[in-house]
Amino acid sequence: MAIYHLEAKVITRGVGRTACGAAAYMSCSRLYNDYDGIQHDYTRKGGLVWEHVFLPPIAPAAWQDREKLWNAVEAAEKTKDSRLAREFIPALPMELTPEQWKELLTDFIQSSFVADGMCADVAIHDPAPPGHNPHAHILLTVRPLDKGGTWQHKTEKEYLCVRDGKEQGFTATEFKVAQAEGWEKQYLYQVGKERLYLPPSVANAQGFKRVNKYPYSTKYGRQNPIAARWNSEEQLIAWRAAWAEHTNRWLERCGHDDRIDHRSHAARGLDEKPTVHEGVSSRKMEAAGHVSDRCELNRQIRADNALVRTLKAAVQKLKSVVETTIPALASAMETVRQNIIVFNYGLLHIRDRKKETGEYMTKAKTQYNSYLDLHSQIRAKLDERKALQRELDSLGLLSIGRRKELKTQLAELVEEIEELRFEEKSIVQGFGKEDAAGMKQVKGEISGAEADMVRLGRDETTLTNAIGKETEKFTGLKEQAAGLDRGELADARLALRPQMEAQAKDRIRGAMSSGKVSFWNFQLSIKDTDKLLGETSMAEQRGYEKQQEILEAKQELFRHKERQQEAER
Repeated sequence: MAIYHLEAKVITRGVGRTACGAAAYMSCSRLYNDYDGIQHDYTRKGGLVWEHVFLPPIAPAAWQDREKLWNAVEAAEKTKDSRLAREFIPALPMELTPEQWKELLTDFIQSSFVADGMCADVAIHDPAPPGHNPHAHILLTVRPLDKGGTWQHKTEKEYLCVRDGKEQGFTATEFKVAQAEGWEKQYLYQVGKERLYLPPSVANAQGFKRVNKYPYSTKYGRQNPIAARWNSEEQLIAWRAAWAEHTNRWLERCGHDDRIDHRSHAARGLDEKPTVHEGVSSRKMEAAGHVSDRCELNRQIRADNALVRTLKAAVQKLKSVVETTIPALASAMETVRQNIIVFNYGLLHIRDRKKETGEYMTKAKTQYNSYLDLHSQIRAKLDERKALQRELDSLGLLSIGRRKELKTQLAELVEEIEELRFEEKSIVQGFGKEDAAGMKQVKGEISGAEADMVRLGRDETTLTNAIGKETEKFTGLKEQAAGLDRGELADARLALRPQMEAQAKDRIRGAMSSGKVSFWNFQLSIKDTDKLLGETSMAEQRGYEKQQEILEAKQELFRHKERQQEAER
Protein backbone atom coordinates (compact mmCIF):
# COMPACT_ATOMS: atom_id res chain seq x y z
CA MET A 1 0.00 0.00 0.00
CA ALA A 2 1.07 3.62 -0.45
CA ILE A 3 3.10 5.05 2.46
CA TYR A 4 4.10 8.60 3.32
CA HIS A 5 7.83 9.29 3.48
CA LEU A 6 9.50 12.60 2.63
CA GLU A 7 12.98 13.10 4.01
CA ALA A 8 14.40 16.63 3.93
CA LYS A 9 18.08 17.45 4.30
CA VAL A 10 20.57 20.20 3.41
CA ILE A 11 23.72 19.60 1.34
CA THR A 12 26.51 21.45 3.16
CA ARG A 13 30.28 21.52 2.87
CA GLY A 14 30.43 21.32 6.66
CA VAL A 15 29.87 17.53 6.53
CA GLY A 16 32.04 16.92 3.47
CA ARG A 17 29.30 16.96 0.81
CA THR A 18 29.18 18.95 -2.42
CA ALA A 19 26.33 19.89 -4.73
CA CYS A 20 28.16 18.46 -7.75
CA GLY A 21 28.79 15.16 -5.94
CA ALA A 22 25.17 14.85 -4.84
CA ALA A 23 23.89 15.69 -8.35
CA ALA A 24 26.25 13.19 -9.98
CA TYR A 25 25.22 10.45 -7.58
CA MET A 26 21.47 10.94 -7.97
CA SER A 27 21.66 11.23 -11.78
CA CYS A 28 24.18 8.36 -12.16
CA SER A 29 26.36 10.65 -14.28
CA ARG A 30 29.89 12.09 -14.38
CA LEU A 31 30.31 15.69 -13.19
CA TYR A 32 33.46 17.74 -12.65
CA ASN A 33 33.50 20.07 -9.65
CA ASP A 34 35.43 23.27 -10.43
CA TYR A 35 35.47 24.22 -6.73
CA ASP A 36 37.69 21.36 -5.53
CA GLY A 37 38.82 19.79 -8.82
CA ILE A 38 37.17 16.42 -8.14
CA GLN A 39 35.60 14.34 -10.92
CA HIS A 40 32.47 12.59 -9.61
CA ASP A 41 31.75 9.51 -11.73
CA TYR A 42 28.66 7.40 -10.95
CA THR A 43 27.93 6.20 -14.47
CA ARG A 44 28.18 2.56 -13.37
CA LYS A 45 25.60 2.98 -10.60
CA GLY A 46 22.32 1.15 -11.36
CA GLY A 47 18.70 1.79 -10.47
CA LEU A 48 18.17 5.06 -12.37
CA VAL A 49 14.70 5.31 -13.95
CA TRP A 50 14.56 8.98 -14.98
CA GLU A 51 16.37 12.29 -14.44
CA HIS A 52 15.58 15.87 -15.42
CA VAL A 53 16.50 19.49 -14.65
CA PHE A 54 13.70 22.03 -14.13
CA LEU A 55 14.46 25.77 -14.39
CA PRO A 56 12.36 28.87 -13.67
CA PRO A 57 12.00 31.31 -16.59
CA ILE A 58 14.53 33.75 -15.04
CA ALA A 59 17.34 31.17 -14.84
CA PRO A 60 20.02 31.00 -17.58
CA ALA A 61 19.14 28.40 -20.21
CA ALA A 62 22.70 27.02 -20.02
CA TRP A 63 21.87 25.64 -16.57
CA GLN A 64 19.79 22.93 -18.23
CA ASP A 65 23.19 21.19 -18.17
CA ARG A 66 23.37 20.05 -14.54
CA GLU A 67 27.17 20.32 -14.47
CA LYS A 68 26.93 24.05 -15.26
CA LEU A 69 24.03 24.52 -12.83
CA TRP A 70 25.72 23.00 -9.81
CA ASN A 71 29.12 24.50 -10.57
CA ALA A 72 27.35 27.89 -10.61
CA VAL A 73 25.99 27.01 -7.17
CA GLU A 74 29.43 25.94 -5.92
CA ALA A 75 31.02 29.14 -7.27
CA ALA A 76 28.48 31.35 -5.47
CA GLU A 77 29.41 29.91 -2.05
CA LYS A 78 32.74 30.94 -0.56
CA THR A 79 33.01 29.41 2.91
CA LYS A 80 34.04 25.90 3.92
CA ASP A 81 30.71 25.27 5.69
CA SER A 82 28.37 26.79 3.09
CA ARG A 83 24.86 25.44 2.58
CA LEU A 84 24.82 24.46 -1.09
CA ALA A 85 21.46 22.85 -1.82
CA ARG A 86 18.31 21.43 -0.30
CA GLU A 87 17.42 17.77 -0.94
CA PHE A 88 14.09 15.98 -0.65
CA ILE A 89 13.81 12.19 -0.87
CA PRO A 90 10.17 11.12 -1.24
CA ALA A 91 9.01 7.49 -1.36
CA LEU A 92 7.06 6.84 -4.56
CA PRO A 93 3.76 4.90 -4.44
CA MET A 94 4.23 1.41 -5.85
CA GLU A 95 0.64 1.50 -7.13
CA LEU A 96 1.72 3.94 -9.89
CA THR A 97 3.75 3.13 -13.00
CA PRO A 98 7.15 4.73 -13.78
CA GLU A 99 5.47 7.06 -16.30
CA GLN A 100 2.97 8.12 -13.65
CA TRP A 101 5.88 8.70 -11.20
CA LYS A 102 7.39 11.13 -13.73
CA GLU A 103 4.12 13.03 -14.15
CA LEU A 104 3.52 13.14 -10.38
CA LEU A 105 7.03 14.52 -9.71
CA THR A 106 6.80 17.03 -12.56
CA ASP A 107 3.49 18.30 -11.22
CA PHE A 108 4.82 18.56 -7.65
CA ILE A 109 8.16 20.18 -8.55
CA GLN A 110 6.74 22.73 -10.98
CA SER A 111 4.04 23.96 -8.58
CA SER A 112 5.98 23.77 -5.30
CA PHE A 113 9.54 24.78 -6.23
CA VAL A 114 10.07 26.04 -9.78
CA ALA A 115 7.07 28.39 -9.57
CA ASP A 116 8.74 29.91 -6.48
CA GLY A 117 12.00 30.62 -8.34
CA MET A 118 14.07 27.52 -7.49
CA CYS A 119 16.09 25.38 -9.88
CA ALA A 120 15.33 21.69 -9.38
CA ASP A 121 17.26 18.58 -10.36
CA VAL A 122 15.28 15.33 -9.97
CA ALA A 123 16.02 11.64 -10.41
CA ILE A 124 13.95 8.52 -9.83
CA HIS A 125 15.73 5.52 -8.31
CA ASP A 126 14.27 2.01 -8.27
CA PRO A 127 17.16 -0.13 -6.98
CA ALA A 128 17.28 -3.87 -7.49
CA PRO A 129 15.12 -5.77 -7.01
CA PRO A 130 12.75 -3.33 -8.77
CA GLY A 131 9.66 -2.32 -6.84
CA HIS A 132 10.94 -2.82 -3.28
CA ASN A 133 12.06 0.78 -2.63
CA PRO A 134 11.16 3.24 -5.41
CA HIS A 135 12.04 6.80 -4.43
CA ALA A 136 13.11 10.11 -5.89
CA HIS A 137 15.91 12.58 -5.17
CA ILE A 138 14.99 16.25 -5.60
CA LEU A 139 17.95 18.67 -5.41
CA LEU A 140 17.01 22.35 -5.05
CA THR A 141 18.94 25.62 -5.10
CA VAL A 142 18.87 27.63 -1.87
CA ARG A 143 19.76 31.10 -3.23
CA PRO A 144 16.98 33.14 -4.86
CA LEU A 145 17.54 34.56 -8.34
CA ASP A 146 16.93 38.14 -9.39
CA LYS A 147 15.11 39.07 -12.59
CA GLY A 148 18.38 38.99 -14.54
CA GLY A 149 19.13 35.39 -13.53
CA THR A 150 21.86 36.35 -11.03
CA TRP A 151 22.13 34.87 -7.56
CA GLN A 152 20.80 37.08 -4.79
CA HIS A 153 22.43 37.28 -1.38
CA LYS A 154 21.37 34.93 1.40
CA THR A 155 22.07 37.56 4.06
CA GLU A 156 23.13 41.20 3.84
CA LYS A 157 25.06 43.25 6.37
CA GLU A 158 22.74 45.43 8.43
CA TYR A 159 24.20 48.62 9.97
CA LEU A 160 22.69 49.86 13.23
CA CYS A 161 22.30 53.61 12.73
CA VAL A 162 21.04 56.36 15.06
CA ARG A 163 19.06 59.58 14.72
CA ASP A 164 17.72 61.69 17.55
CA GLY A 165 18.44 58.92 20.04
CA LYS A 166 16.61 56.22 18.05
CA GLU A 167 18.39 53.19 16.63
CA GLN A 168 17.41 51.39 13.41
CA GLY A 169 19.02 48.88 11.04
CA PHE A 170 19.74 49.63 7.37
CA THR A 171 21.39 47.67 4.58
CA ALA A 172 24.06 49.40 2.48
CA THR A 173 21.51 50.26 -0.21
CA GLU A 174 18.98 51.53 2.32
CA PHE A 175 21.62 53.60 4.10
CA LYS A 176 22.21 55.74 1.01
CA VAL A 177 18.66 57.05 1.38
CA ALA A 178 18.68 57.06 5.20
CA GLN A 179 21.90 59.10 5.35
CA ALA A 180 20.20 61.95 3.53
CA GLU A 181 17.48 61.83 6.16
CA GLY A 182 19.95 62.35 9.02
CA TRP A 183 20.76 58.78 10.03
CA GLU A 184 24.40 58.06 11.05
CA LYS A 185 26.40 54.89 11.33
CA GLN A 186 28.02 54.12 14.68
CA TYR A 187 31.69 53.32 15.23
CA LEU A 188 33.68 52.08 18.21
CA TYR A 189 35.37 54.92 20.14
CA GLN A 190 37.66 54.99 23.15
CA VAL A 191 35.84 56.86 25.92
CA GLY A 192 38.15 56.99 28.91
CA LYS A 193 38.73 53.39 29.91
CA GLU A 194 35.65 52.19 28.06
CA ARG A 195 34.85 51.56 24.41
CA LEU A 196 31.48 52.72 23.15
CA TYR A 197 29.67 52.78 19.81
CA LEU A 198 28.85 56.39 18.93
CA PRO A 199 27.89 58.38 15.81
CA PRO A 200 30.81 60.47 14.44
CA SER A 201 28.98 63.78 15.05
CA VAL A 202 28.84 63.07 18.78
CA ALA A 203 32.30 61.49 19.11
CA ASN A 204 34.13 64.21 17.15
CA ALA A 205 32.48 66.94 19.21
CA GLN A 206 33.91 65.32 22.34
CA GLY A 207 37.29 64.56 20.78
CA PHE A 208 37.04 60.78 21.19
CA LYS A 209 39.39 58.59 19.17
CA ARG A 210 37.91 55.96 16.87
CA VAL A 211 39.23 52.43 17.56
CA ASN A 212 38.67 50.89 14.11
CA LYS A 213 36.96 51.50 10.77
CA TYR A 214 34.15 48.93 11.16
CA PRO A 215 30.60 50.28 11.63
CA TYR A 216 28.30 48.85 14.28
CA SER A 217 26.09 46.12 12.73
CA THR A 218 23.83 43.26 13.71
CA LYS A 219 25.55 39.95 14.46
CA TYR A 220 24.02 37.85 11.67
CA GLY A 221 22.89 40.51 9.24
CA ARG A 222 19.50 40.64 7.56
CA GLN A 223 18.39 37.43 5.87
CA ASN A 224 16.97 37.54 2.37
CA PRO A 225 13.17 37.34 2.93
CA ILE A 226 12.74 34.74 0.19
CA ALA A 227 15.54 32.57 1.60
CA ALA A 228 14.13 33.08 5.11
CA ARG A 229 10.75 31.78 3.97
CA TRP A 230 12.33 28.78 2.24
CA ASN A 231 14.21 27.94 5.44
CA SER A 232 11.20 28.28 7.74
CA GLU A 233 9.49 25.42 9.56
CA GLU A 234 6.14 26.57 8.19
CA GLN A 235 7.37 26.23 4.61
CA LEU A 236 8.66 22.71 5.27
CA ILE A 237 5.24 21.71 6.65
CA ALA A 238 3.60 23.22 3.56
CA TRP A 239 5.90 21.24 1.24
CA ARG A 240 5.17 18.03 3.16
CA ALA A 241 1.44 18.66 2.86
CA ALA A 242 1.81 19.46 -0.86
CA TRP A 243 3.52 16.12 -1.51
CA ALA A 244 0.66 14.24 0.18
CA GLU A 245 -1.90 16.29 -1.77
CA HIS A 246 -0.24 15.68 -5.15
CA THR A 247 0.29 11.98 -4.46
CA ASN A 248 -3.33 11.45 -3.39
CA ARG A 249 -4.56 13.31 -6.45
CA TRP A 250 -2.59 11.00 -8.72
CA LEU A 251 -3.66 7.87 -6.81
CA GLU A 252 -7.28 8.92 -7.25
CA ARG A 253 -6.75 9.85 -10.90
CA CYS A 254 -5.25 6.41 -11.59
CA GLY A 255 -8.12 4.55 -9.89
CA HIS A 256 -6.43 3.54 -6.60
CA ASP A 257 -8.20 3.69 -3.23
CA ASP A 258 -5.05 4.07 -1.10
CA ARG A 259 -4.25 7.52 0.31
CA ILE A 260 -1.33 8.97 2.28
CA ASP A 261 -1.29 11.61 5.02
CA HIS A 262 1.66 13.78 6.02
CA ARG A 263 0.28 14.36 9.53
CA SER A 264 1.18 12.36 12.62
CA HIS A 265 -1.36 10.03 14.26
CA ALA A 266 -1.83 12.56 17.05
CA ALA A 267 -2.54 15.39 14.61
CA ARG A 268 -5.05 13.22 12.76
CA GLY A 269 -6.89 12.37 15.99
CA LEU A 270 -6.50 8.59 15.58
CA ASP A 271 -6.91 6.29 18.57
CA GLU A 272 -5.20 3.36 16.85
CA LYS A 273 -1.57 2.73 17.68
CA PRO A 274 1.04 1.01 15.52
CA THR A 275 2.22 -2.52 16.21
CA VAL A 276 3.37 -3.94 19.53
CA HIS A 277 6.16 -3.66 21.98
CA GLU A 278 6.54 -4.65 25.66
CA GLY A 279 9.05 -4.34 28.52
CA VAL A 280 10.36 -1.51 30.66
CA SER A 281 11.82 0.47 27.78
CA SER A 282 8.56 0.41 25.83
CA ARG A 283 6.57 1.64 28.84
CA LYS A 284 9.03 4.48 29.25
CA MET A 285 8.52 5.35 25.59
CA GLU A 286 4.75 5.55 26.04
CA ALA A 287 5.13 7.53 29.26
CA ALA A 288 7.21 10.00 27.27
CA GLY A 289 4.47 10.33 24.67
CA HIS A 290 5.83 7.90 22.06
CA VAL A 291 3.82 5.02 20.55
CA SER A 292 4.97 1.60 21.75
CA ASP A 293 4.28 -1.20 19.27
CA ARG A 294 4.76 -4.06 21.73
CA CYS A 295 2.39 -2.54 24.32
CA GLU A 296 -0.31 -2.36 21.67
CA LEU A 297 0.19 -6.05 20.86
CA ASN A 298 -0.02 -6.87 24.59
CA ARG A 299 -3.33 -5.01 24.81
CA GLN A 300 -4.68 -7.09 21.94
CA ILE A 301 -3.38 -10.28 23.57
CA ARG A 302 -5.19 -9.40 26.79
CA ALA A 303 -8.38 -8.80 24.83
CA ASP A 304 -8.03 -12.19 23.12
CA ASN A 305 -7.45 -13.90 26.47
CA ALA A 306 -10.50 -12.17 27.98
CA LEU A 307 -12.64 -13.44 25.11
CA VAL A 308 -11.43 -17.03 25.58
CA ARG A 309 -12.02 -16.87 29.37
CA THR A 310 -15.54 -15.58 28.81
CA LEU A 311 -16.29 -18.38 26.40
CA LYS A 312 -14.89 -21.05 28.74
CA ALA A 313 -16.99 -19.71 31.61
CA ALA A 314 -20.10 -19.88 29.42
CA VAL A 315 -19.39 -23.53 28.62
CA GLN A 316 -19.00 -24.45 32.29
CA LYS A 317 -22.25 -22.71 33.26
CA LEU A 318 -24.35 -24.51 30.68
CA LYS A 319 -26.93 -26.77 32.33
CA SER A 320 -26.20 -30.47 32.04
CA VAL A 321 -29.82 -31.48 32.55
CA VAL A 322 -32.63 -29.92 30.53
CA GLU A 323 -36.31 -30.29 31.33
CA THR A 324 -38.43 -31.83 28.59
CA THR A 325 -41.07 -29.08 28.35
CA ILE A 326 -41.28 -27.02 25.12
CA PRO A 327 -40.33 -23.64 26.78
CA ALA A 328 -37.38 -25.23 28.64
CA LEU A 329 -36.12 -27.10 25.56
CA ALA A 330 -36.52 -24.00 23.39
CA SER A 331 -34.53 -21.95 25.91
CA ALA A 332 -31.83 -24.64 26.23
CA MET A 333 -31.48 -25.09 22.45
CA GLU A 334 -31.25 -21.32 21.82
CA THR A 335 -28.73 -21.01 24.67
CA VAL A 336 -26.54 -23.65 23.01
CA ARG A 337 -26.96 -21.86 19.67
CA GLN A 338 -25.96 -18.58 21.35
CA ASN A 339 -22.81 -20.19 22.77
CA ILE A 340 -21.83 -21.57 19.38
CA ILE A 341 -22.37 -18.14 17.76
CA VAL A 342 -20.04 -16.59 20.35
CA PHE A 343 -17.47 -19.36 19.84
CA ASN A 344 -17.63 -19.00 16.05
CA TYR A 345 -17.11 -15.24 16.37
CA GLY A 346 -14.08 -15.96 18.56
CA LEU A 347 -12.71 -18.29 15.89
CA LEU A 348 -13.13 -15.65 13.19
CA HIS A 349 -11.44 -13.06 15.40
CA ILE A 350 -8.52 -15.39 16.18
CA ARG A 351 -8.07 -16.31 12.51
CA ASP A 352 -8.02 -12.62 11.58
CA ARG A 353 -5.36 -12.05 14.24
CA LYS A 354 -3.33 -15.01 12.97
CA LYS A 355 -3.47 -13.62 9.45
CA GLU A 356 -2.36 -10.15 10.56
CA THR A 357 0.39 -11.53 12.80
CA GLY A 358 1.62 -13.90 10.08
CA GLU A 359 1.80 -11.07 7.54
CA TYR A 360 3.65 -8.91 10.08
CA MET A 361 6.16 -11.69 10.81
CA THR A 362 6.88 -12.29 7.13
CA LYS A 363 7.36 -8.60 6.39
CA ALA A 364 9.26 -7.89 9.62
CA LYS A 365 11.77 -10.71 9.12
CA THR A 366 12.47 -9.63 5.55
CA GLN A 367 12.85 -5.96 6.49
CA TYR A 368 14.92 -6.72 9.60
CA ASN A 369 17.37 -8.84 7.59
CA SER A 370 17.58 -6.02 5.02
CA TYR A 371 18.32 -3.60 7.86
CA LEU A 372 21.12 -5.80 9.22
CA ASP A 373 22.64 -6.07 5.74
CA LEU A 374 22.48 -2.28 5.23
CA HIS A 375 23.93 -1.69 8.70
CA SER A 376 26.89 -3.92 7.85
CA GLN A 377 27.42 -2.14 4.54
CA ILE A 378 27.39 1.27 6.23
CA ARG A 379 29.92 0.14 8.87
CA ALA A 380 32.19 -1.21 6.13
CA LYS A 381 31.89 2.04 4.14
CA LEU A 382 32.64 4.12 7.26
CA ASP A 383 35.72 2.03 8.02
CA GLU A 384 36.84 2.43 4.41
CA ARG A 385 36.33 6.21 4.63
CA LYS A 386 38.38 6.40 7.85
CA ALA A 387 41.22 4.48 6.23
CA LEU A 388 41.22 6.74 3.16
CA GLN A 389 41.10 9.86 5.35
CA ARG A 390 44.06 8.64 7.42
CA GLU A 391 46.04 8.02 4.25
CA LEU A 392 45.09 11.48 2.91
CA ASP A 393 46.13 13.14 6.17
CA SER A 394 49.49 11.34 6.10
CA LEU A 395 50.40 12.42 2.53
CA GLY A 396 52.66 15.34 1.88
CA LEU A 397 51.65 18.37 -0.15
CA LEU A 398 53.68 17.17 -3.14
CA SER A 399 51.62 13.98 -3.56
CA ILE A 400 49.16 15.88 -5.73
CA GLY A 401 47.96 12.96 -7.86
CA ARG A 402 47.35 10.59 -4.97
CA ARG A 403 45.68 13.32 -2.88
CA LYS A 404 43.27 14.09 -5.73
CA GLU A 405 42.53 10.39 -6.20
CA LEU A 406 41.81 9.97 -2.46
CA LYS A 407 39.55 13.04 -2.41
CA THR A 408 37.55 11.61 -5.31
CA GLN A 409 37.17 8.27 -3.53
CA LEU A 410 36.13 10.02 -0.29
CA ALA A 411 33.50 12.09 -2.12
CA GLU A 412 32.06 8.96 -3.73
CA LEU A 413 31.99 7.17 -0.37
CA VAL A 414 30.10 10.07 1.22
CA GLU A 415 27.32 9.83 -1.38
CA GLU A 416 27.18 6.03 -1.14
CA ILE A 417 26.91 6.24 2.66
CA GLU A 418 24.12 8.82 2.37
CA GLU A 419 22.14 6.54 0.04
CA LEU A 420 22.62 3.53 2.34
CA ARG A 421 21.58 5.61 5.35
CA PHE A 422 18.43 6.72 3.53
CA GLU A 423 17.49 3.09 2.84
CA GLU A 424 18.34 2.17 6.44
CA LYS A 425 16.26 5.07 7.79
CA SER A 426 13.30 4.07 5.60
CA ILE A 427 13.35 0.59 7.15
CA VAL A 428 13.72 2.00 10.69
CA GLN A 429 10.75 4.33 10.17
CA GLY A 430 8.78 1.46 8.65
CA PHE A 431 9.05 -0.31 12.02
CA GLY A 432 7.86 2.86 13.79
CA LYS A 433 11.29 3.37 15.42
CA GLU A 434 13.37 6.50 15.84
CA ASP A 435 16.91 5.19 15.51
CA ALA A 436 19.22 2.18 15.76
CA ALA A 437 18.48 1.82 19.47
CA GLY A 438 14.84 1.19 18.62
CA MET A 439 15.80 -1.46 16.07
CA LYS A 440 17.34 -3.54 18.85
CA GLN A 441 13.80 -4.18 20.04
CA VAL A 442 12.60 -5.48 16.66
CA LYS A 443 14.10 -8.95 17.11
CA GLY A 444 12.18 -9.28 20.37
CA GLU A 445 9.03 -8.12 18.62
CA ILE A 446 9.42 -10.82 15.99
CA SER A 447 9.92 -13.44 18.71
CA GLY A 448 6.85 -12.06 20.49
CA ALA A 449 4.83 -12.37 17.29
CA GLU A 450 5.96 -16.00 16.89
CA ALA A 451 4.90 -16.73 20.47
CA ASP A 452 1.60 -14.98 19.79
CA MET A 453 1.00 -17.28 16.79
CA VAL A 454 1.50 -20.32 19.03
CA ARG A 455 -0.89 -18.91 21.64
CA LEU A 456 -3.51 -18.09 19.02
CA GLY A 457 -3.22 -21.65 17.70
CA ARG A 458 -3.90 -23.03 21.18
CA ASP A 459 -6.89 -20.71 21.60
CA GLU A 460 -8.22 -21.79 18.22
CA THR A 461 -8.03 -25.44 19.26
CA THR A 462 -9.81 -24.64 22.56
CA LEU A 463 -12.68 -22.92 20.78
CA THR A 464 -12.98 -25.67 18.17
CA ASN A 465 -13.25 -28.28 20.93
CA ALA A 466 -15.83 -26.12 22.76
CA ILE A 467 -17.93 -25.89 19.59
CA GLY A 468 -17.76 -29.69 19.26
CA LYS A 469 -19.07 -30.18 22.81
CA GLU A 470 -21.89 -27.67 22.30
CA THR A 471 -22.87 -29.42 19.07
CA GLU A 472 -23.13 -32.73 20.96
CA LYS A 473 -25.36 -31.06 23.58
CA PHE A 474 -27.60 -29.69 20.84
CA THR A 475 -27.93 -33.17 19.32
CA GLY A 476 -28.97 -34.53 22.73
CA LEU A 477 -31.59 -31.77 23.12
CA LYS A 478 -33.02 -32.57 19.68
CA GLU A 479 -33.38 -36.21 20.73
CA GLN A 480 -35.23 -35.15 23.90
CA ALA A 481 -37.58 -33.04 21.77
CA ALA A 482 -38.40 -35.91 19.39
CA GLY A 483 -41.82 -36.54 21.02
CA LEU A 484 -42.89 -32.89 21.15
CA ASP A 485 -44.77 -30.84 18.58
CA ARG A 486 -42.10 -29.70 16.15
CA GLY A 487 -44.01 -26.57 15.10
CA GLU A 488 -44.64 -25.35 18.64
CA LEU A 489 -40.96 -25.90 19.53
CA ALA A 490 -39.84 -23.93 16.47
CA ASP A 491 -42.22 -21.07 17.32
CA ALA A 492 -40.92 -20.94 20.89
CA ARG A 493 -37.32 -20.91 19.71
CA LEU A 494 -37.93 -18.22 17.08
CA ALA A 495 -39.62 -16.05 19.70
CA LEU A 496 -36.50 -16.27 21.90
CA ARG A 497 -34.00 -15.81 19.07
CA PRO A 498 -33.78 -11.97 18.84
CA GLN A 499 -33.10 -11.73 22.58
CA MET A 500 -30.56 -14.58 22.48
CA GLU A 501 -28.67 -13.03 19.53
CA ALA A 502 -28.63 -9.66 21.28
CA GLN A 503 -27.16 -11.35 24.38
CA ALA A 504 -24.52 -13.05 22.21
CA LYS A 505 -23.55 -9.66 20.79
CA ASP A 506 -23.31 -8.19 24.31
CA ARG A 507 -21.06 -11.05 25.46
CA ILE A 508 -18.73 -10.48 22.51
CA ARG A 509 -18.74 -6.72 23.01
CA GLY A 510 -17.80 -7.15 26.67
CA ALA A 511 -14.85 -9.39 25.77
CA MET A 512 -13.42 -7.08 23.08
CA SER A 513 -10.99 -4.35 24.16
CA SER A 514 -12.50 -1.97 21.61
CA GLY A 515 -16.05 -2.67 22.82
CA LYS A 516 -17.10 -3.08 19.19
CA VAL A 517 -18.60 -6.04 17.31
CA SER A 518 -17.96 -6.52 13.59
CA PHE A 519 -21.34 -6.66 11.83
CA TRP A 520 -20.08 -8.93 9.05
CA ASN A 521 -18.23 -11.31 11.38
CA PHE A 522 -21.33 -11.55 13.60
CA GLN A 523 -23.60 -12.34 10.65
CA LEU A 524 -21.07 -14.88 9.38
CA SER A 525 -20.96 -16.48 12.86
CA ILE A 526 -24.76 -16.89 12.79
CA LYS A 527 -24.61 -18.39 9.31
CA ASP A 528 -21.83 -20.83 10.28
CA THR A 529 -23.72 -21.83 13.44
CA ASP A 530 -27.00 -22.56 11.64
CA LYS A 531 -25.15 -24.50 8.98
CA LEU A 532 -23.38 -26.57 11.66
CA LEU A 533 -26.69 -27.32 13.43
CA GLY A 534 -28.50 -28.13 10.16
CA GLU A 535 -30.97 -25.25 10.61
CA THR A 536 -30.06 -22.88 7.80
CA SER A 537 -33.73 -22.34 6.87
CA MET A 538 -35.65 -23.06 10.07
CA ALA A 539 -37.46 -19.68 10.13
CA GLU A 540 -38.41 -19.94 6.45
CA GLN A 541 -39.57 -23.55 6.91
CA ARG A 542 -41.68 -22.64 9.92
CA GLY A 543 -43.30 -19.77 7.99
CA TYR A 544 -44.20 -22.16 5.15
CA GLU A 545 -45.65 -24.66 7.61
CA LYS A 546 -47.86 -21.96 9.17
CA GLN A 547 -49.13 -20.96 5.75
CA GLN A 548 -49.99 -24.60 5.08
CA GLU A 549 -51.82 -24.86 8.41
CA ILE A 550 -53.86 -21.75 7.60
CA LEU A 551 -54.68 -23.14 4.15
CA GLU A 552 -55.77 -26.46 5.61
CA ALA A 553 -57.95 -24.66 8.18
CA LYS A 554 -59.65 -22.67 5.43
CA GLN A 555 -60.25 -25.82 3.39
CA GLU A 556 -61.73 -27.58 6.45
CA LEU A 557 -64.03 -24.60 7.06
CA PHE A 558 -65.19 -24.69 3.43
CA ARG A 559 -65.91 -28.44 3.66
CA HIS A 560 -67.81 -27.89 6.92
CA LYS A 561 -70.07 -25.30 5.26
CA GLU A 562 -70.70 -27.66 2.34
CA ARG A 563 -71.77 -30.45 4.74
CA GLN A 564 -74.15 -28.06 6.52
CA GLN A 565 -75.73 -26.98 3.24
CA GLU A 566 -76.12 -30.63 2.16
CA ALA A 567 -77.83 -31.50 5.45
CA GLU A 568 -80.30 -28.61 5.09
CA ARG A 569 -81.45 -29.89 1.69
